[in-house]
Amino acid sequence: MQVLSVNTARVENFIATAGERLESAIRKRARSGPVGVGPLGLEGDEQADPSVHGGLSKAVYAYPQEHYSFWMTVRGQAKVEGALQPGDCGENLTLAGLQESQVWIGDVLRFPDCELVVSEPRYPCFKFNAHMGFNQAAKLMAQSGWCGFYLAVKREGTIAASENFELIAGPREVGIVELFKAKMRRKG
Repeated sequence: MQVLSVNTARVENFIATAGERLESAIRKRARSGPVGVGPLGLEGDEQADPSVHGGLSKAVYAYPQEHYSFWMTVRGQAKVEGALQPGDCGENLTLAGLQESQVWIGDVLRFPDCELVVSEPRYPCFKFNAHMGFNQAAKLMAQSGWCGFYLAVKREGTIAASENFELIAGPREVGIVELFKAKMRRKG
């Protein structure tokens, strides 16, 4: 398992496909070199709405790189131009080799200089639709279960692209996919 990219963003205003102005830090971009990891997340990263993003339990958001080909395909079908790059699903960590079906609440991701604990799935909102460029993106995330997962900081330090990490199993009582689908069923 490997970190392909470490991504951060500052809060910015952007125009959604319907022409509305949004304030968000969803447009994450890759950073080079080691990035500091503190209790509230990565150095240089911000959240526009702390009521739903960030905080101690949602300090870092990880997303599997394996899902990017799906998003490129559906964006193409929706006639959205432009390639996706790491961070375009709003994630701080673009990971290879670890998908939601392999992750449980309480699992630990041990990196060379820090440790992060899986805390909950990511639940998409209208800003995900706006950023991806079509109105069905959140619905497709809900249907696929490809939501990624939030991480709390267990041990502060740094993290960098190309680092390998290991998954230390937690109590294995609640899986990310099952929790995500249960909550999305209640919302729908």
